[in-house]
Amino acid sequence: MVNIIVVFRNRKDASVIRNLLARKGHNVVAACTSGTAVMQYLDRLEGSDGLIVSGARYEDMTYADLLAELPDTFQMMVMASQAVLSTIYESNVIKVSMPVKAYDLLMALDGVERSILRSRRRRRLKPRTRSSEDLAVIEYAKNVIMEQKNMSEEQAHRYLQKTSMNNGTGMAETAQMIIELFTRDTH
Repeated sequence: MVNIIVVFRNRKDASVIRNLLARKGHNVVAACTSGTAVMQYLDRLEGSDGLIVSGARYEDMTYADLLAELPDTFQMMVMASQAVLSTIYESNVIKVSMPVKAYDLLMALDGVERSILRSRRRRRLKPRTRSSEDLAVIEYAKNVIMEQKNMSEEQAHRYLQKTSMNNGTGMAETAQMIIELFTRDTH
């Protein structure tokens, strides 16, 4: 599911949009009236992705102020009059002209959610680059395994991978556990 934060200056507008989206099965994590409140929710959702559904102005800032603070994994949908939308030039803002029919809003939202889910899948499939510290820990663990279990480097690497997969932990974390386990046994 995609995390959605609704933010409008008027609390009633925020509640109406939140309730509509929630009734249709969307994961609305908050309805706010200020950009500051949105930023607090974003802190709690750190490392996550999602969508901000908003008006153009809030109690304490504008959509542009909030957009500048959003993590790359969050998108923004601004709902406003056509006159206000015509002043929005950022290409990464989805614009929805008000008044809007519920069906049209939900269709636009579904398209944005599909886009976010595709991006999430691409991020997951993207190979991770390991830090030099992680690489050093993995290399040291392989050496420990080779010494303790009398294995070749290739066998030690496979042992580390298999242990990592069986435990559901990352290679570096597994390497650290192996180092602690084997070096503890020798002391």
